[in-house]
Order: sequence, then structure tokens, then C-alpha cells
Amino acid sequence: MAPSKHLAATVGPAGSVIVKELDVPKPGPGEILVKVVAFAQNPTDWKTAKFVNRVGAVTGTDFSGVVEEIGPDVPEGLWKVGDRVAGYVRGGLYPNGAFAEYLVASAQYGVLPVPEGWSFEDAAQLGCAAFTALQTLYQSHNFPTPLNPTTTPITLLVSGGASSVGQWVVQFAKQAGLYVIATASAKNFDLVKSLGADEVFDYKEPDAGAKIKASTKGELKYVIDTISEESSAKVVFDALGDEGGVIAALLKYPTPPRDNIKVVNSAAFDMLGKDYEIPMKHVSTPAVKERSVRFGKLLSDVLATGKVKPNPVLLLPNGLAGVQNGYQYMADGKVSAQKITYRIADTPRA
Repeated sequence: MAPSKHLAATVGPAGSVIVKELDVPKPGPGEILVKVVAFAQNPTDWKTAKFVNRVGAVTGTDFSGVVEEIGPDVPEGLWKVGDRVAGYVRGGLYPNGAFAEYLVASAQYGVLPVPEGWSFEDAAQLGCAAFTALQTLYQSHNFPTPLNPTTTPITLLVSGGASSVGQWVVQFAKQAGLYVIATASAKNFDLVKSLGADEVFDYKEPDAGAKIKASTKGELKYVIDTISEESSAKVVFDALGDEGGVIAALLKYPTPPRDNIKVVNSAAFDMLGKDYEIPMKHVSTPAVKERSVRFGKLLSDVLATGKVKPNPVLLLPNGLAGVQNGYQYMADGKVSAQKITYRIADTPRA
């Protein structure tokens, strides 16, 4: 039985983070209450805290933990109390977020069982980035999955192969039989190759795009840009063949220089089964909800093969009390090929 109060990392003035004691949220229809064990950090967390700055909201997106309570109208047998669960919620806008001792999550959308053999620390990252990777591969594009790999050569450029989303994309794409080209900083070449990339190029080199175009004989058509900034877009535009192609992007993308280049955006929060207004208007539909369930099952099934590695974990100290430092560390651009993660048990107690 959950207590009436818990500790949560809340949004403070100017994007600061303040640990407060709050009422434990109650699961509504179709929801579960999760006792959080570990939580992982995404760029959307510090950006929402700073730029939306909804003071008092509970911050944080990704979590892992244990099912504490099952709300009404949850399909019979879907979960039971004590199940290990991971996923993501919409943090930084409401009294419910991932960086807390307890949270309420959808029982069906954006959640999955913790894979056999995975720690809570590793499983905490099975949320926003993992679902985004699936969106880029199977919604923005329509590639084969690792469960039904292709025998026909398909070349994919993954811009930002060492990013959190990029690491998932590289693994899924390679295991699906694609020929994977990635960009990364030189220090992360070995990591990206270990995940399955066939070729890796240094995005910092001024002619990186031209080198990729030469390597692909001017025939590159498919791109997933996990960085989606001016600098990464330049590399991508230079790398695409003269016939153009399709870019799966995560953020608002620069205008392509040619009409035959199409940009398709993905937003992980679409998968949570709810309407929202920030950062853009989204209306959830039965088709989107069905896709979310399908992606969750696909992710679980691929993880069950034992062939997918989690992002390397950077475990920061002090649990909830360490989030302020973690946000600054990420905002300063110091994160590289690691997933910032925290444990609730490391939170200092008065």
C-alpha cells in the first residue's frame, strides 16, 4: 500500500529543480501506480523545466519500478501488483512526473515489462528514446524489423549514432538486415560500431556529408537524424543522393535545399495515448493508440531476444537531489554516448 506522501523533484523558478513532499498521485481509469526504483534523463526534461517552466510540476519522463496499485478499467491480466515495469510519462507539466518516488502511468501506452536480466538502472531508459527510435524506423520510415529482417540491401544513415535514440536505431536497423552508416564523434566510433554500424563518419569534419555521398555512390535515400539541428542537417543534405530521399527528424528541421527531400517528424509523446498542446497540438486517435501498443510489444519482443544492449549508464549520485546537477550537466553539452540515470534509494533523507 502506497503512503499518502512522497518525495518528488519539482520544477522551480528559471528551470531549477526543488525536491518537495507531495501527495502520492492516484491511478485513474486505465492507469497504474508505480513505485519508482530508477529514472533516466532526456533533453526534453531540462528543456521543459527551463523553457516551459511550469513551477510546481513534477519533472522527468523515463522510469523503471514496480507496480504498486492497479486503477479501474485496466484490462484483466495486463499487470499485477509487484510486476517490474518501465516506460515514460509526460513530465514537467503536471503534478505527476517520473522523477518521484511514485508516479501514475498508462497501463497500455508507453510502458512495458522490464526485460529478463535487465537491472532497474538499465531499464529506466526504456521510454522516450526507445519509443522515438521505433517511430523513426517504422512510422516515419517503413523498414523491416529485427523479427523479420530483410534480405534486400537497404542503406540507412543514422545521424548521431551515439545519441540515446541513435544507439537504439543502429541496433534495430542492423538486426533488421539494413546496411547502417552512422555519424558520431571520433571518440565514440568503437561504441557505434559495436552496436552494428557498418561505417561511421566524424560529423565534425567539414566534408563529412560529401564523404558519405561518395561512400554510398550518390544513392543514399534514407536518413534518421537524431540530432536534428542546423549542423547535422547540413551533413545530411550533403550526403543524400541527387534523387533525394526521406529524413526522419526529431525536432523542427531546417528547410531542405531540394524539393525531392522530404522531412517527417516524430514526437514520442504521441505514443502516450493522450491529447496535448505543448510543444505542438496533438490529438490522440485510436490508430495512434493502436500503434503505441504495437510498438510496445515490438520493443518487448526484440528485447527478449537478448541481442539489444542498453545505452551505457552514467549513474549520478543523490537520487532526486541530484537532478539539478544532472540538468546543468546536460544543458552544458557534457553528455556523450551515456544515459544519465538516478536511483530513488540514493536520495538523501532528512
